[in-house]
Order: sequence, then structure tokens, then C-alpha cells
Amino acid sequence: MPGFADAHPTPPKHGVPEREAPEREAPKHEVPEREDPHYTGHRDRLRQRFLSSGGGGLQDYELLELLLFPLIPRRDVKPLAKDLIREFGSLWGTLNAAPERLRRAFNFSDTVIAALTAVGAAGLRASRQQVLMRPVLAGWDAIVDYCQSAMAHETTEQVRLLFLDRNNRLIAEEVQQRGTIDHTAVYPREIVRRALELGAHAIILVHNHPTGDSTPSRDDITMTKEIARAVQALGMVLHDHLIIGRGQVASFKALGLL
Repeated sequence: MPGFADAHPTPPKHGVPEREAPEREAPKHEVPEREDPHYTGHRDRLRQRFLSSGGGGLQDYELLELLLFPLIPRRDVKPLAKDLIREFGSLWGTLNAAPERLRRAFNFSDTVIAALTAVGAAGLRASRQQVLMRPVLAGWDAIVDYCQSAMAHETTEQVRLLFLDRNNRLIAEEVQQRGTIDHTAVYPREIVRRALELGAHAIILVHNHPTGDSTPSRDDITMTKEIARAVQALGMVLHDHLIIGRGQVASFKALGLL
């Protein structure tokens, strides 16, 4: 009857069910062996150079590469190491950079930032321990090196005080004031008060010039004379006032200003 022809489909011939044609197997292609990234060999060679000759045979950016290898395993870090040193001025400047600057400029994770700045903190602590091991005036170069390491890359002025006993050994080292990029307030009475609390016999005054120029200003000279008079009135000595710049240090004693 019209309209019902499709209700009973024609059975397959000979009662054998129809089978779907088998899918054709896709042609096989040779998969090339995966090559290691080009920087893998460079990493191995750099490690061996360091292990055989020490850090003295490597450039600053190469030492920084060694620190970055385990932190950033799947990237060529040589350009990054060079960019970091260019941004922060030196290897030491990179290792002591403010975490926020590292995050903002390079989008580093907290893991990378902590690992890099921990190396800087460890180096600074080791330098300070060298200062503590002997009389300050007998190891003056170590004092200067330590102050440079601690302050040369600060972005604002700070005043640091080194308090010494009668044998010129370091009793305490403290940041007394923090200021702006070109000024920090110093109060002689506060310095004297702290020296008396510690039983100090002598003081070394240190402050930085974030501009990089360590030349003493008129205000620096006037302030130093006021502090010298204040400590001398109580039988103490101001051994020196150091101004830390970028790669340079000015000593008031050496300049005849103290």
C-alpha cells in the first residue's frame, strides 16, 4: 500500500547481513628522532668549564646563567642573563635587586626571585662575617668592600653606622636612617645615644649616593663635622665617614675632611 513501502525493508540477499567495508589503514610515516634543544650542549659545556676552572674563568653573565639553569630548564637563558645585567648594572646588582623590580621587569615567579636574591644575601652575609673576624682598622679593605656590597645598589639614601669597641672590633652595624634619592636626615644626638647604649668607643659613618657620584656635598661635610664634635664630647672617636657611589668610595679621612 502506498505510504507503507518503507516499513518493511528488503532483507539482505541470501540472508547474509551486510558488512561495513574495513577502514583503510592510514599510511605510516617515519617519525624523526627528537633532537635536544640547541642550548643543552651549551649548558653542559658551561658547567664543565666552571667545574674545571672555577668562576674566575667565566664572564658575569655566564655565572648568572649557571644560577638560572635549574630555575628555567626549558629556555635558552643566555640572552636573559645578559638582559638582567644590563638592567641592573652588574652581576651583584642583579643578585641584590629589589624583588618588585625583578617581577615587574622580567615577570619572574617568586621561586626565581627568591633563588637569585638568596645568593646575594648569602654573599653579603659572608662578607660581613669577614669584617667581624678581625679588627676593623686592620681589615679596612674588607670594610670598604662590605659597605659597597651592602649599599652601592640602594635606590634611596641610607645612613649606616658601624660601632666599634676599644679594640676596634665591630660591636654592631645598623641602618640608622633611610631617606629619598638625594637626602636623608641625620641626628647627631641619636647617633651618640645609640653609641652609649652599645658601649661603643668609636664609630664609622657610612652613607650612599644613589646617583652614583660619591663626591661629598656641602651638607655631607657640615653634618660630618657636627657628628664628630658630638662623639668627641663624650670621649668617642669618629674614625671615618664613607660615601658609597657606583664603583667608587669617598673617604672623608683620606680627603682631609675629618
